[in-house]
Amino acid sequence: MGGGDVAGRLVRPFTLTGGRTRPSRADFTLITTVTAVDPQPEAAARPQPEHTRILRLCAEPVAVAEIAARLDLPMSVIVIMLCDLLEAGRITVRPPHHVTRTAPDLDLLQKVRDGLGRL
Repeated sequence: MGGGDVAGRLVRPFTLTGGRTRPSRADFTLITTVTAVDPQPEAAARPQPEHTRILRLCAEPVAVAEIAARLDLPMSVIVIMLCDLLEAGRITVRPPHHVTRTAPDLDLLQKVRDGLGRL
């Protein structure tokens, strides 16, 4: 592990996004689910190696935050790359489900409290 690894890492995210610092879309949150349309990229398309890795990770639905963690890249870079893949028709995106808040079940909470008190 030489010093070149660190220096290369500082330049890499800028290179991956082609110098872009903002995503072209606002479809992505940390918990947005991404799925590859075809996890095996076409040879003619010649995607970046990171695009290929994203597509392979997304063979099954996966959250944006998990993609960033697995590739060890900043969220901003991952989102820009996901925008590229979405616009190319290579991935589908599912936004997080909105949970409707309901009043808590007081009877259930009482039973939990009683159970914890017995521990």
